[in-house]
Amino acid sequence: MENWPYWVSLAGTIITIYLVISVLLYFLQDQFLFKPEKLPKDFQFLYEHQDVEEYNLETRDGAVINGLHFKVEKPKGVVLYLKGNSKSIKGWGKFAIDFTRNKYDVIMVDYRGFGKSTGKRSQKAMKHDLQYVYNKIRERVSEEYIILYGRSLGSGFATKLASMNNPRMLILDAPYYSLQKVTARYAPFMPLSLILKYPIPTHKWLKYVNCPIHIIHGTNDKLIPFKVGVKLSQIQPNSTKLYPIIGGGHKNMNAFESYHVALSRIINEDVHIVDFTTTSMKVKHK
Repeated sequence: MENWPYWVSLAGTIITIYLVISVLLYFLQDQFLFKPEKLPKDFQFLYEHQDVEEYNLETRDGAVINGLHFKVEKPKGVVLYLKGNSKSIKGWGKFAIDFTRNKYDVIMVDYRGFGKSTGKRSQKAMKHDLQYVYNKIRERVSEEYIILYGRSLGSGFATKLASMNNPRMLILDAPYYSLQKVTARYAPFMPLSLILKYPIPTHKWLKYVNCPIHIIHGTNDKLIPFKVGVKLSQIQPNSTKLYPIIGGGHKNMNAFESYHVALSRIINEDVHIVDFTTTSMKVKHK
């Protein structure tokens, strides 16, 4: 009984520290999750050998979403490219060539607080912003010509858009099961289910996607392991195809020839139709 006050004091100290860390994580999580690059309003976007138009969309709450439209002559369709959690479309714009070379227009946008985009960021606001952008595209292009491409952070929001609309296809590049699962790897003992403002449950939204789903994932991805891509591909196996990029990491898949071959085949739908009734698929071994 003599040690009772000591243990009570120790437990109280541990609980206090735990609560303080939880509060700090709640208020500082935007700084941990997002690494935005801010651009001045007069910044000029320049890309060699690319026809680019800049635009600004004002949302209901007064925020401005800044974006780029990479154009080609006689496009086969348009790709809405949702980028990762860092920098701005100034740097991400270089990846537009992977689609324009295949004769697709590309729309890229900066999330709130990135680049020239403004407004208070939240998961709800970001979803509304991206649906607004999608609606603007849909006003000019039939959905059968719209491809949703989500890279890393953008994969969750691309999945949400696909679940609420009817695009031609959904392409997920290094996707996560949920952002809650990703952050839990670095803070396993924290109550993330209670304090995370951006859970982004990709796996839940994926269940409601009706278009073809293509998942591209590097086998050497240290941030979001390849097994996550495998797990996501099993949610809708009949409409999902998984493309492993052997040796690819989280940030360098564009350096692999296999990535560009896979991407070209996906968006050009270079698929050989197989009559499965003529195969050994139903042959049983005795």
